[in-house]
Amino acid sequence: MANELEITNVIGTPCLNTSHRELLTMLEERVCGKDQLLTVDFTNVHITAARRVEKDFHEITEQYDFFVPDSQVLKWAVNLCGGSMQDRVYGPDFLNYGIHHTSKKTKHYFLGASQDCLDKLMANSKEWNSDFQIVGSHNGYFKPEDEECIAKDINACDPDFIWVGLGTPKQQEWIARNRSHITRGVMLAVGFAFDVNAGTKKDAPQWMQPLGLTWFYRLCSEPGRLWWRYLKYNSIFVFYLLLQVLLGFEATVKVK
Repeated sequence: MANELEITNVIGTPCLNTSHRELLTMLEERVCGKDQLLTVDFTNVHITAARRVEKDFHEITEQYDFFVPDSQVLKWAVNLCGGSMQDRVYGPDFLNYGIHHTSKKTKHYFLGASQDCLDKLMANSKEWNSDFQIVGSHNGYFKPEDEECIAKDINACDPDFIWVGLGTPKQQEWIARNRSHITRGVMLAVGFAFDVNAGTKKDAPQWMQPLGLTWFYRLCSEPGRLWWRYLKYNSIFVFYLLLQVLLGFEATVKVK
C-alpha cells in the first residue's frame, strides 16, 4: 500500500478511503512485530452522528487512529464529499477477509460476544484457515474489575490484531479505557462481526447490502431495540451531511 492515505471528513469524522486488501496490508505492515499501538473503528451512520452531537462519545472516540466506513450509506457520503471508495469495508466482512488472508505470522486475539459464540468463531476460523494464529480470547461478559486482568492477558499473549466485538458504545468505551494499558498491536472495534462469522446471528441478505439496507434489515429483526436509534441518528446524519454539502466544505485530504 502507498504511504499516502486518503481521508474524507464526513460531518466531523475523518473516514479512511480504503479497501479490505489495502487495510489488512497497511495494518500488518504497521503493527506486526513492532512496538506500535493503533486503534481502528469500523464506522457507520450511528457512530458518525453520535460523534457529531454527543460530547462524551466524541471525546472517547477522538483517540482513534482510523475510522473505516463499514456502512454503505457512509461510503456513499464519503464519495459525495470527494472521496474515492469503491466499496465499504464492512466489519463482519473484514474479519472474514482477515481470517482468510492474514499472514501466517500474524497473531490474533478475540474479545467479545458470549462464550458459545466465541467458541464457534474460533472453530470456524481454524476450519477456514488452518494457519490462522489465535493466541488468546475472552468473552464479552466481564465486570469492570476484570478489565485489568484482561489487559494483562492480552499483553501476555502479545497479539498483533486485537478484535473487539462488544457492540457500540461498549467497545469504544473499552478501547478508550484500556488503550494506555495495551502495549502493542491494533485494536479493531468490529461490532457484531463475531456473531456473523460464528453463525449465531444472521446478517442482511446479500442483495440488500449494496442498496444500503443493512440497517433496515436489522431494524426489522430488532424493532423494539433499534427503532429510536435509527430515527434519531439517521436524522442527525442526514441533516449535517446536507449542511456540509450545501456549504461546500472541502472534505478530502491526503496524509502520510
